[in-house]
This record gives sequence, structure tokens and C-alpha cells, in this order.
Amino acid sequence: MAKILIAEDDRISQKLAVKIVEELGHTAFVSPHGKHAYETLTACNDFDLLMTDIMMPEMDGQQLITTLRGDQQFEDMPIIIMSAVVGMSDISNLLKLGATLFLAKPLDRKEVQGYISRCLNNADFTTDDI
Repeated sequence: MAKILIAEDDRISQKLAVKIVEELGHTAFVSPHGKHAYETLTACNDFDLLMTDIMMPEMDGQQLITTLRGDQQFEDMPIIIMSAVVGMSDISNLLKLGATLFLAKPLDRKEVQGYISRCLNNADFTTDDI
């Protein structure tokens, strides 16, 4: 069973992501914004995966990824981006910053489950699979 941190400010998206994570038998924790997520991760570095929205108050997903990838203890943590408001160039930039995978909102249950499994199993994949 994995510990998955979900950084998401929208309550509906939070609930859906938590439900999908728990259906897979993992434990979900919710952070309402990126700053809270970063503080949670640094206080308790035993999370297996981060799922984060891009547009959030206090620290957005892009800032969160940049901050985490700049910290050696988080350079290998899988990060799944969840967003409805980015274009292809934005997705490309997020992946270059260090995001592992991108999920479009609204979230598709099977797609989320597949991405979580791939990240946790360290499956070989490329961004071309997205």
C-alpha cells in the first residue's frame, strides 16, 4: 500500500482523486495548495507519489514541482499533474520541469488508476505514452 499526497484546491477533484486512490488500496492525503503539500512532504518524507493540480493558491503546481525537483530528497518522487487549463506547450514545459505524467481533467478513473500503477511500479514509459 502506497502513501499518495494529493495537492488540489477544488473539493470535487479532491474527493474524486481520493476515491480513485483508495479504490486501488492506497492511502490518500490531501493538501489544499502547493505550499501545504511542500510542507507536508518535507515534514514527513515517506510519500510514494504526488498528484498535483497546477492552478492553486499560495504555491501553484509549477512552483511546487520546481521546488521539489530542486531538493535532492524529492528528485526521484513521481509527480502526476492534474489540470484542465493547460495547452500542449504547457504540458511539455511541466514535463521538462520534472513532472512524471500529465492527466487532463475531468479525471478518468481508469486513466488515473493506470498512471498511479505505472508510477508506483516504476514502469518504463516515455512522455510519448501520454
